[in-house]
Amino acid sequence: MTTVRQRRVGKGTEAAEDQPSDENVKPDEKILSDHIGGKLWNILSVTVGGIVAISLGLLTSVYVATLHENDLWFSNIKEVEREISFRTECGLYYSYYKQMIQAASIQQGLHGLVYDNKTESVRTINILERMNVYQEVFLSILYRILPIQQYLEPVYFYIYTLFGLQAVYVIALYVTSWLLSGTWLSGLLTACWYITNRIDTTRVEFTIPLRENWALPFFAVQIAAITYLLRTHLQPVQERLTLMAVFIATFLFSLAWQFNQFMMLIQALALFVLDCFDMLPTAKVTWLYIIQISGLLLVCVLQFFNSMILGSLLISFNASVLIARTIQKNLKKGNLLNRLGKLILHVLLVLCLTLLINKFIKKILNLESDEHIFKFLKAKFGFGATRDFDANLYLCEEAFGLLPLNTFSRLSDTLLFYVYVFVLFLTTVAAVVVAFRNLSGSNQVQFMEKMEECTVTLKPDAAYNLIHTVLFGCLALSTMRMKYLWTSHMCVFAAFGLCSTEVWKLILKCIHLYTSQRMHVIKYSVPVITLLYISYKFWPGIMDELSELREFYDPDTVELMNWIKSNTPNTAVFAGSMQLLAGVKLCTGRTLTNHPHYEDKNLRERTKQIYQIYAKRSPEDVYRILRSFGTDYVILEDSICYERRHSRGCRLRDLLDIANGHIMDGLGENAPDLKPSLYPRFCEEIKKNLPSYTLHFTRVFQNKTFHVYKLAKHK
Repeated sequence: MTTVRQRRVGKGTEAAEDQPSDENVKPDEKILSDHIGGKLWNILSVTVGGIVAISLGLLTSVYVATLHENDLWFSNIKEVEREISFRTECGLYYSYYKQMIQAASIQQGLHGLVYDNKTESVRTINILERMNVYQEVFLSILYRILPIQQYLEPVYFYIYTLFGLQAVYVIALYVTSWLLSGTWLSGLLTACWYITNRIDTTRVEFTIPLRENWALPFFAVQIAAITYLLRTHLQPVQERLTLMAVFIATFLFSLAWQFNQFMMLIQALALFVLDCFDMLPTAKVTWLYIIQISGLLLVCVLQFFNSMILGSLLISFNASVLIARTIQKNLKKGNLLNRLGKLILHVLLVLCLTLLINKFIKKILNLESDEHIFKFLKAKFGFGATRDFDANLYLCEEAFGLLPLNTFSRLSDTLLFYVYVFVLFLTTVAAVVVAFRNLSGSNQVQFMEKMEECTVTLKPDAAYNLIHTVLFGCLALSTMRMKYLWTSHMCVFAAFGLCSTEVWKLILKCIHLYTSQRMHVIKYSVPVITLLYISYKFWPGIMDELSELREFYDPDTVELMNWIKSNTPNTAVFAGSMQLLAGVKLCTGRTLTNHPHYEDKNLRERTKQIYQIYAKRSPEDVYRILRSFGTDYVILEDSICYERRHSRGCRLRDLLDIANGHIMDGLGENAPDLKPSLYPRFCEEIKKNLPSYTLHFTRVFQNKTFHVYKLAKHK
């Protein structure tokens, strides 16, 4: 060994003597020169990459805003038409922004939200407790105090803010991919994939006020911050600042969306899996658990101790993990079999503690806010059929069904899905190898040493994003509405893999073609070719899309809203479908019996009762039910009464028949215990103006879509 080393030094000296041009160059000066050059190059790269990120974010924001304008001709339509365009729950959330804007003062507006008696008739509820509308409150206050009222209408301030958040979203995705791969080319590819797969990555342009459109940009920022946090060799100051960024993003995400706890539970599961296999630093994982709990508890305080948050599985799970760790202190010591045994016991302990703590909290606080979600999940995954109205209402909605197969064909057109599967396979193999090596310990790595040439060490940040994309992929496959959490991260992960040194190094080593130059050529050429392909194929389509002009057109709903405003008192109470009543509140300010924000047991029971207008019930029963909620007017919709959108068994009238124990309409099978109803369907029979119906209900408005009946006020 000594001889070999001496011969190498000798050759090096001879080579140096043969090059007189380097004789007078000092080694320290050369190192310093290289260091300065490298630093300048890094500064230039970060500057260019940052400019590209901001530019792409702003372009995306302008792109979706233009699509929204072109689709509705939003700038030209009347105010009532603009408000009707905020369909279903979107209209409900926007109504609180409008309410705050129109209030005499900020204090009066806040008082109206805390003591609200117009969202649910004969009840006073705290909107800030029940719903995630702090963003509307903040935005309305901002609009009132800024000197912009003369230049910008409230509705434009609102929608431009949300379109602006799309810029934050794209920049966060860009930065995450850049951090993972080490090159901003990856971020550029991420943003291009996000835009060209817009149908599957966002729906902000036609569901602007949805909670997810507020929340997902902050979730993307949180993921970017976690990715940076999991880097090795961070300075203490950098680590503290990053933890602060994670906390702020987690808090804002939790504040903006009622489903925050379920998304962060999946994130906590990802951290738990990686920590069990020793693929993340335990101290950083602990901090992330604590941040999740503290962020959620802070939101709980702001929402006046919302019971659904206190009883969340996330708080129970994170607390259970921290408790289990203190019980099992030597979890990461021992040989392979020993560690596997400890790991199985640890998982069982965490699961048992989670269920016990969650059950205990719900029992103590008498919580039932989220029971409909668990009923839905139980029925969805085949743990027995259900006749529960709320669970079936979700099961029959396309948004809560399985992810359609045509999604993958659209994602494949941009090459995104092919690249994603390719990168996912390679990183999963690397993760399995690394996990096995970690569990095996230092004394049992002969097998791993044999595979060293084809093995890539999976960095903690890449490992986290791998498990994140796998778990959210499973969620998207099972529930279509959640696909936007997956597809945006799919862009990040696929771009990272295509620009990753580790991925290409692994491939080239496995096929015995690795050289540093070859690896760098492939690392940059493949993404550039992909970008050129995407630009060539989809740029003309994007230009055509931007030039296509449409116009909002819903005359029947406009006529209904105008009639309500002109012909009913301000104190009138309206009953009807959840989706329509949200628009009634926004456009007319009238009081509602029910609404689409379904995360309350009393509201769910009330909605089921109100929906008896579409069931087979007597006019006396329906009248009694409606009057018990203070109803003055009821709106019947032909699109629900004679529904054809869903198949038999999933129409709203069928769900009501099943829940009431009645045989469904039409040809087909019925459960043997279902009986014929003694009464015809209310929404059909009332139109015949029979005496038993006109005694309680008088038709006061009718068009092709809606029928409004005024309820008699009997003593």
